Amino acid sequence: MRDEEEIREQYEFLTEHLESEEMNHEGVREMFTYYKRAIGWVLEEEHI
Repeated sequence: MRDEEEIREQYEFLTEHLESEEMNHEGVREMFTYYKRAIGWVLEEEHI
């Protein structure tokens, strides 16, 4: 299992890239949205 710091870094990385102007292709934005939600749920469930 990954440690808290690694999960947080990944979440912040995805959030940053999702909000980037370069990520304007709808399919890519959708993919990042799903990853962002999944990581958010993991953080929520783990009460990190």
